[in-house]
Amino acid sequence: MSVSDDRLVRHVAACQLPTPFGVFTLHGFEEVGGPREHVALSLGEVGAGEVPVLIRLHSECLTGDALFSLRCDCGFQLEAALEAIAREGRGAVLYLRQEGRGIGLINKIRAYKLQDGGADTVEANEQLGFPADMRDFRLVRDMLAELGIARVRVMTNNPRKVETLEKIGIEVVERVPLEVGRNPHNDRYLSTKMAKLGHMLSG
Repeated sequence: MSVSDDRLVRHVAACQLPTPFGVFTLHGFEEVGGPREHVALSLGEVGAGEVPVLIRLHSECLTGDALFSLRCDCGFQLEAALEAIAREGRGAVLYLRQEGRGIGLINKIRAYKLQDGGADTVEANEQLGFPADMRDFRLVRDMLAELGIARVRVMTNNPRKVETLEKIGIEVVERVPLEVGRNPHNDRYLSTKMAKLGHMLSG
């Protein structure tokens, strides 16, 4: 599928990626005029037919996704999303390199230190001089276009993701809650996301 000249990312290459959940196709994207690279993991014929595709927009979280941190729910959500897609045999995870809600890994560590001192996740970002959430989900327009996806069931607790998808012309047929991994180390973090960032959680 062709993409417009005003695209934010471009597709570079794709390969097979065997995982414990199944053999996905790994798609590499690079930002146009920017340094960041992003990936999508797709399974099955995601661009075929009118049946909505199960997807997740997942922002990079090195500490949660790779280092098994219990301070957030990110790693748990990534694993649950891949498992859900594998069960359906069709879907995609768009993995966006927007660490720490966009502030980067080192600033995220600085924010964690402030949280160790009593700040919540929003206060810590703001004390470092950043907005509560700097992520830009508009770039998924071009990634979804490359995959041929126009109708989705999106796994998220974040209403911003649903709003962005709708604004960029993606039909959101269903929001699928993804509440996993709550524990004593991230309970305040999740409660703050619900109270201050509008995440739709059961509490």
